[in-house]
Amino acid sequence: MARKHVNHGTAPAKSDLPQKRCAACGLLFAWRKKWARDWDQVRFCSDRCRAKGASEERR
Repeated sequence: MARKHVNHGTAPAKSDLPQKRCAACGLLFAWRKKWARDWDQVRFCSDRCRAKGASEERR
């Protein structure tokens, strides 16, 4: 049986995508297609971090 989600050269490798550091937790997170229009404004890696807000040292 073949694998369903194989990258056939159509999408970039995850390591090639741009990354940012989350303003709340400090972890690196990678670009996602749903953020394509507003990647410059994205600051948090998840809804949980956005609700927590930016930590003092990361503002």
